[in-house]
Amino acid sequence: MTAAKEPLSATGGGAWTRRGEWLEVMPGRVITSAAEPEAAIDKWLLDTAGMPAKLHARLRREGGIQWKGDRLRLALFPYREAGIEPAWQELEVLFEDDFCLVVHKPAGMAVHPDGSGTEVTLDHVVAAHFAASGGGIAVRHIHRLDKDTTGPVLYAKNEYAQLALDEDMRAKAVSRLYAAVVEGIVPPELKVIDAPIGRDRHHAARRRVSPGGQAAVTRIMGREVLRGGTVLKVQLETGRTHQIRVHLSHLGHPLYGDALYGGPPWSAAFQRSLSSGPTISESAWSTGLGRLDQESPGGIRSLPARSGSAGSSGPDRQALHGVLLAFSHPWTREPLEVADPWPEDLLRLRKQLGGEPQA
Repeated sequence: MTAAKEPLSATGGGAWTRRGEWLEVMPGRVITSAAEPEAAIDKWLLDTAGMPAKLHARLRREGGIQWKGDRLRLALFPYREAGIEPAWQELEVLFEDDFCLVVHKPAGMAVHPDGSGTEVTLDHVVAAHFAASGGGIAVRHIHRLDKDTTGPVLYAKNEYAQLALDEDMRAKAVSRLYAAVVEGIVPPELKVIDAPIGRDRHHAARRRVSPGGQAAVTRIMGREVLRGGTVLKVQLETGRTHQIRVHLSHLGHPLYGDALYGGPPWSAAFQRSLSSGPTISESAWSTGLGRLDQESPGGIRSLPARSGSAGSSGPDRQALHGVLLAFSHPWTREPLEVADPWPEDLLRLRKQLGGEPQA
């Protein structure tokens, strides 16, 4: 997998130190030797660090940019209310620093409330995580996953990170890689699904491929053909609601457990593996997928499978899991790749379908 693209010309602000509400950096001679330090600071913030212009203007107006000796101080960490009540549940943190948080979302848990009830969402649990570390951080998710899809979710921990990551999302510079377990044998020539997605006027919760829908592109990056189905390595180029589920169902390969889009129940996996003949030849690995639970083309090695998944909705959820999230750090612009190991239920399903035992 290629690293996330960097849409901005900025090279990033480099190493930082946090001191309470302030971030401290040392830009060096570009400012210390400048004839007009204030102008040099503004240029460095906007052109090199890549600070969003709107935030830069507000910090200037409010005294949030200070030059102390050879140090530049920025008021990037003001106290903010969480915006949602905390719920004290176990949370699996995959990556965290002063700007970003990436956490594993279990099956059966929505990312945010939809106003229809009092269920605990990932946002509630993240609010508790922030409170436990001192509080003062608003809960800001950058993207979402379907309720029964597992995988990593990215949160911004301050306004700077939110503005930068939102812009990267708009520029399609946040890459998401998924593992999908689908019905049938997906042919190797299927590499790109480019089909617009719109609402299904006959079913409020469904989406469908529609000429009048929004553009949607899904890329098949690799496959593992089993006796009773196929494991696909899927990358989103766009982020439409239910995109992977809709596209694969439209082509006759719905996800296992995805009743909304015609997928077979997980209970059918064992019988299909017995009746589907021998396992694949080596040619099926030609796309570079290899074992999805082993080293990826991007150089990331997945962690061992977790033993369980809090909030799991049982064995008939859609068989879809986010295995890798790639993005540029909002301050340093360093490419980051965060892997999320396969949940135990999907590993069992893969094994039922004839997958080889884990090494």
